[in-house]
Parts: sequence; structure tokens; C-alpha cells
Amino acid sequence: MERKITAQKLNRSFAETMQVAEMYYNVLSAVNNLKLTHREIQLVAFAAIRGNISYANIRKEFCEQYSSSSASINNIISRLKKIGVFVKDGTKVKVNPAIVLNFENNIVLQITLKHG
Repeated sequence: MERKITAQKLNRSFAETMQVAEMYYNVLSAVNNLKLTHREIQLVAFAAIRGNISYANIRKEFCEQYSSSSASINNIISRLKKIGVFVKDGTKVKVNPAIVLNFENNIVLQITLKHG
């Protein structure tokens, strides 16, 4: 039995690169059932844009920008490493390279949901 394909096109515009990154990671979380919290998505987007989340000055900048504590950031990093969103690269903790994009560019994201 041949199945039909339904296509839907959505266009969204964002003022800031961080908003694009947050939307991208929000979609990835939903499609992959990762159940990331809003703060976790913010941290992943921030780390993807900054390149890592290892250094104290980068963590401090995130904490100041998002009114968060260093302890909560450490807990989030630990959880995201366990599920493979963050990976250790030498001494740095980075977003898994498989899910890092250049968020300065326009992004076309195709999601295919298949039966069986």
C-alpha cells in the first residue's frame, strides 16, 4: 500500500540569533522527546553560539543574562551530558557537534515522520 505524503511549510522570522537557536533546540527536544526545560534549551542555545560552556566567564555571562545560579547550571550540564546533548571535548564541554548549526544563516529544517 502506497502512503501519501503531507507537506507543510512554515516560515518564522526572528530578530536575534539566540532566538533562532532556541527555536531550533526546542523543536529538536519536542521531536526527539527529550523533554528539555526552557532553561536547558536556553543553555544549549547559548553554548552552541559561544562554542562551549566550560569557562567560568562564559558560565558567569549566562548566569547574569538569564538570572540563573552557577549551581543550577552545573546540574543542567550534568543532565545534558547524560543524554548526549553536551559532550566533553578535551577539557571543554560543548554541544554535541551533530546538532550544532550556524545560527547566523537561515535554516530549513525538514522533519519526516514515518509509519512503521
